[in-house]
Amino acid sequence: MHELDHYIYPHRMLHWLVAGAVLLSLASGLTLGFVGFDRILALVGSTLTNLLYTSHKTLGVLILLLMTLRIITRLAFVVPDHSPPLSAFERIVSTSVHHLLYLALIIMPLVGWAATASGGFPVEFFTWQLPGLIGRHEQLSEQLFIWHGWLAWIILGLVVLHVAGALFHWRIKRDNVMTRMSLFD
Repeated sequence: MHELDHYIYPHRMLHWLVAGAVLLSLASGLTLGFVGFDRILALVGSTLTNLLYTSHKTLGVLILLLMTLRIITRLAFVVPDHSPPLSAFERIVSTSVHHLLYLALIIMPLVGWAATASGGFPVEFFTWQLPGLIGRHEQLSEQLFIWHGWLAWIILGLVVLHVAGALFHWRIKRDNVMTRMSLFD
C-alpha cells in the first residue's frame, strides 16, 4: 500500500483517541442520564459518583481539545483520495456523516460545559477546575442538559452510521477505506 492511501499518522492517532473518548463519554453520560445522581450515589457512594462525573467532564473537555487538533490536521494536510473512488451516493453520505460528527463533537462539549456552569457545578478537567462559560441560571442549565442529552443520541446515531459504513467497505466492498485510518501500515 502506498503512503498516499493513508491519512497522516497524527490524524489517524487523533481519530482513534477521539473514538475511544467518545465511547467512554457516551457510556458514562448515558449511565448518568438513565440512572441519575441520587441512584448512583446510593449504589456506589459519593467518592465513585464524583469520580464518574469528573471523568465524564474530563472526557468532554478532552474531546473538545482533540477535535480542535483533528480540524487543524484535516485543514493543514492533504486528505487522501479514495482508491477506488467512492460513488456519488457514498461520497455524499460519507461527507455528511463526517461533517455532522465533527460539528456535533465540537458543540456537545460546549453545551455540556455551559449546562454544568449555569447549573452551578464545577467544570473539571482531571484535577483542574475550569472557568464556567456562563453564570448560574437554573432554567437555562436544565434546557442545556436536555440538549446535551439529545446531542448524545445524535452522536450515537452518527457513530453507528460511521461504523456501518466502515464495515460495509471492509467486509462487503473490500476496498481500502479501512486501511486509510489504520494505525498499522
